[in-house]
Formats: sequence, structure tokens, C-alpha cells
Amino acid sequence: MQLEKLAFITTDSLFRLNSLPANEMGKWGKMNGQQMVEHLTAFFKISTGNIYIPLVTPEENLPRLKQFLYSDKEFRENTKAPVLPEEPLPLGNTTITEALQELANEIVLFNNRYIENPQQIVQHPVFGDLSYEEWVLLHYKHVLHHLKQFELL
Repeated sequence: MQLEKLAFITTDSLFRLNSLPANEMGKWGKMNGQQMVEHLTAFFKISTGNIYIPLVTPEENLPRLKQFLYSDKEFRENTKAPVLPEEPLPLGNTTITEALQELANEIVLFNNRYIENPQQIVQHPVFGDLSYEEWVLLHYKHVLHHLKQFELL
């Protein structure tokens, strides 16, 4: 387990996100600050199995995507997830403070689920079946990507 990446997504990222204005726009993309926080929250809900989106990647492409997870490569600017609509989803929280609290709760839930069941495998709609370690790697890349988008790094 890469503990520094786990610490980054569970602690450092939340600290950085606390300074983000709700309506701030990123260097790329269409999401504002609160929409991005809620997007991260949904991603954590996928990793705990609380949101299920069917696999969209052909099986033969999954090994290449797993290689990306274990590499030092980052998501490119303006990377578009094939399962997301063209426009940002409507807000689910009234304020960014509520959105940040929901994200913090989902991060705790993510860690607790895998502490309780360390062998659990949960499917990501693009990367396929992922272990806890692989989810940590993917969350790290994903959170890093969005912190850079909003110039929080």
C-alpha cells in the first residue's frame, strides 16, 4: 500500500479543498468548485459500491488501463470520463461546506469498508475490477487531477 497517496487523498486533499469557492471555475472543463467536490464524492461512492455504473471498457483494454494505474502518469487536462454527461450534474448539496462534509464522510466510509473487508473488489466503469490498493491509486490520480484543475496544488 502506498501510504503517502492514501494520506494525500484522506487528509491533504480535504485541507486544500476547504479554500475552494463554490463558484470558482477550473483551468479547464465545465464544473465549478462545488460540482467538482460532488464529482469526487460520487467517485468515492463508486469505490464503495454505493453507486454502480456498468463496465464500458472492452475486456481486452483493461490490462492497459491497470498499467496506467501503477504508472507515474497523470490524467491529462480535460480528460472526459465516458460515463459522464457533457454538462455537469446538478448540485446535490445546498452549500460547498455541505458538499465537503459529504466528501469527507465518503472518504471515511471508503477506508472503513476496506478495513472491514480488505479483499473486497469493486468494479469501476472504466478500469474494471479494482482492489483497495488499486482504488487508492485511482483516487490519488483523480483527486490530483482536479486539485490541479482548480490550482489547489
